[in-house]
Amino acid sequence: MQQGAMQAELVTVAGHKGDKISAYLARPLGKGPFPGVVLIHHMPGWDEWYFETTRKFAHHGYVAISHNLYHRNGEGSADDVAARVRAEGGVPDDQVIGDTAGAVAYLRGLPYLNGKVAAFGTCSGGRQTYLVACRTKVLDAAIDCWGGRVVMTKEELTPKQPVAPIEYTKDLSIPLLGLFGNEDKFPTADHVNQHEAELKRLGKNYEFHRYDGAGHGFFYYDRPMYRLEAAQDGWKKLFAFLEKNLVTAKK
Repeated sequence: MQQGAMQAELVTVAGHKGDKISAYLARPLGKGPFPGVVLIHHMPGWDEWYFETTRKFAHHGYVAISHNLYHRNGEGSADDVAARVRAEGGVPDDQVIGDTAGAVAYLRGLPYLNGKVAAFGTCSGGRQTYLVACRTKVLDAAIDCWGGRVVMTKEELTPKQPVAPIEYTKDLSIPLLGLFGNEDKFPTADHVNQHEAELKRLGKNYEFHRYDGAGHGFFYYDRPMYRLEAAQDGWKKLFAFLEKNLVTAKK
């Protein structure tokens, strides 16, 4: 098999309450077995960056799937659909958890999976990754990249987001990686401090890495927020984390 050879396609997964939703799957060619990664996309939507990043994980030897959390909100450009979702106050946390559990189940049904699956998410997807990690037992590891609204005030709670994710920290039972920019306003450095303090207080298996001179979305190479050195180091730490927890960890 030629290094980097892969297959990518659109598939359908059974999401929350059995709803059929679209997803983008990319995998290395070969028999495997390969570890799996579920990508929970950000508020800008199920967009080109997430399709590219799904293929990036496949290039590095992972079966990767990015499910469309906005499938129920109609068709159109990623920007237009995301605008509709924002106008509706986002998607319900329970729905995201159900959709993500469905994407994990799809991966676990593939014959070339090694039995290990992690979740990766940025921005709102980072927050949602943390929710799935705490509220389900379907994952083996989780990666939260600058997820805002993990720490929430009572005034920020909504019917769709009724509980701050930090309140579920006691239920976290898998390794967690967090990557954050110290210039970020969402989450602020203080919010990251609060999150880390709760993880530490409860004795959780986690590692946080924080970058000076970087703000929100410092992986996004197509936007002014991109920070080359922080992104390169973040990806290095991310793949080391996955190798440790999905490849060399005992089954």
